[in-house]
Amino acid sequence: MTLAQMQPRPAGATPVYRTVADTMDPAGPQVCDDMTVEVALAVMASARTEHLLICDNDGLCTGLVTHAQLIAVHDDSAYTDRVQLRDILDNRGAFTSPVTPIVEAQHAMRGRRLGALPVVDEQGNCR
Repeated sequence: MTLAQMQPRPAGATPVYRTVADTMDPAGPQVCDDMTVEVALAVMASARTEHLLICDNDGLCTGLVTHAQLIAVHDDSAYTDRVQLRDILDNRGAFTSPVTPIVEAQHAMRGRRLGALPVVDEQGNCR
């Protein structure tokens, strides 16, 4: 499982056709969508990461959640300790393919203000 992350290009760098696969970084922990927010916060703390890749019971990527998102849910007055990650994912997240041109992925990330973009294969499995 990997994430495409934005990396600044040096000034004067010659553009080269590169794909997401050329720039993928190892992702943080991959967790199941039935994990509670409490446990997810603990996993993030122990892994020292700012995001978790979320998969369903079949291993299909369903989204990415950030520490800030989890804290917002946790601090909400309607929060209970039974809230699961699948409860807070509002829709299937933004994903990219390993063969997507890096320029296209960066454009999508800027447009959505994402710091990371999960990379999935043709079947939706986390890469």
